[in-house]
Amino acid sequence: MEMNRLMSKTQRELPADADTVSQQLLHRAGYLRQLGAGMFSLLPLGLKTLKGLERIIRNEMEALGAQEISMPIVHPAELWQLSGRWESVDQELLRFKDRLGRYYCLAMTHEEVVTQLAAQFVSSYKQLPFAVYQFQTKFRDEPRPRGGLIRAREFLMKDAYSFHETATDFAEFYSQMLKAYERIFEHAGLEIMTVASDTGLMGGAGAHEFMYLNPRGEDTLILCNSCGYKANRQVAQFKKVFENTEPLPLEEVATPEVATIEALAEYLNISEAKTAKAVFLVDEGGVEERLIFAVIRGDLEVNETKLATVVGAKRFRQARVDEIIAIGAEPGYASPMGIKRKNVLVVCDDTVAQSTNLVAGANKVGFHLLNTNYGRDYSADRVADIAAAKSGDTCNVCDARLSEERGIEVGNIFDLGTTYSEVFDASFLSKDGYKQTLHMGCYGIGVGRLLACIVEAHHDEEGIAWPKSVAPFDLSLIVLKDKQSNEPFEVATKLYQTLKQKGIEVLFDNRDENPGVKFKDADLIGLPLHLTVGKRGLERGMVEFKNRQTGQKWECTLENALESVLAWEPG
Repeated sequence: MEMNRLMSKTQRELPADADTVSQQLLHRAGYLRQLGAGMFSLLPLGLKTLKGLERIIRNEMEALGAQEISMPIVHPAELWQLSGRWESVDQELLRFKDRLGRYYCLAMTHEEVVTQLAAQFVSSYKQLPFAVYQFQTKFRDEPRPRGGLIRAREFLMKDAYSFHETATDFAEFYSQMLKAYERIFEHAGLEIMTVASDTGLMGGAGAHEFMYLNPRGEDTLILCNSCGYKANRQVAQFKKVFENTEPLPLEEVATPEVATIEALAEYLNISEAKTAKAVFLVDEGGVEERLIFAVIRGDLEVNETKLATVVGAKRFRQARVDEIIAIGAEPGYASPMGIKRKNVLVVCDDTVAQSTNLVAGANKVGFHLLNTNYGRDYSADRVADIAAAKSGDTCNVCDARLSEERGIEVGNIFDLGTTYSEVFDASFLSKDGYKQTLHMGCYGIGVGRLLACIVEAHHDEEGIAWPKSVAPFDLSLIVLKDKQSNEPFEVATKLYQTLKQKGIEVLFDNRDENPGVKFKDADLIGLPLHLTVGKRGLERGMVEFKNRQTGQKWECTLENALESVLAWEPG
């Protein structure tokens, strides 16, 4: 490609609203332009890079025997209503009407559509297992899109779906897909970490995420460096220690102006682990709002993902003071004792239910109760693990200390079980002639997000430094034009044609720019190999190469330039 005809433009200044390195560099290097919040146009360089990632992914999907299909991005409401996600998915699902008043949505994912297709075509065990995949645009009405392609509203995803006779057959394929994903990310030059995760809006029995570790990542990962335990904080487990002694009588104690757990522990000279903390949230995602009264030991924090799973909530907000007072509780001094239970769901963490003699609020300003005990003094609608793991907690597997890292999710795989196949009657006749429901899995990679994470991992102060496997072109050919001689341009043009004929993809900088601009743009665009043709070198019969990632430079004869390009591998 000749640069003077390329639909692109480099910039030296940073875009005003770009909050990540990848967004800044992809914009400055001319790979994309922003249309609106979370929506981007991919320019030729950006699309070519994305297509290269598609090839890497497609090769692995085909190796697993998956068949490529394409499903619509606009879905009739009836499909999502049948699965229950029309109501359960929050405002991220963009719903709209057509001219006849019929409801539709823009697809965030395609479980409903693909399961309906499977129900139409699968009738016998002889057709199983099988898998399909697609590269399709998705739309998620993100309230706060950020990071360019890392959290966009409109994005490209590779989503795959598999269908199986049994959970055992599925488990084998799931393992194969997990390994295929790890090969994809390795080939793309991105180091990832595979962690257990929450199933979220997808539903199903289990899931794994593929995380690129990055301090600006939105996910917190809980890790054990001793045994290798890895999980998203949303589902991470840790070992809890319970202190059980003989229950003592309740005792009211004055605690003036002590409205926090920290202040309470200091005032009474006790550890925060000897207190019971009240957390008030409102589930506002259902038909009717519910007040959720969560009780957890004072040294712990509520994990809202775990809590949402326990109570079946879609979306929480903080409860207002008037809502707390209306049930007979007192903000800062609250406990479940004596409250009005109508339209209130009380959930206790297992640390509270299994500990004795905790200090809790008396539901009176300035007073707490000593020696509260679950079961004797109050009860809960649910007892469950609703605690958030953190760095320093004890590993549930090996008793070592856990640590935290931040990460960006670039892919995920889910065990859907029969969640969707039961709804859409996707079934088959078994070998014994019985009707059975298909066991399903789904597997996603955010292709644009993957592209952005590769930039996050491969850049320096000068710009992007693409791995060879994903670069949009094999090399930058830079000609240093000379006012007294046309020889450098003629030689470079001939070399450009020769390289193209050999199947080498070349970005030929034939612009009328000074050498400094060309070198800066080549570093910014970040192709793995730079080849420079200039008058001084040609006087000695030489051309210059540069390894973009290492900065190493070397010369070779013009006659051997093609051979050098063909033989070059990043060092």
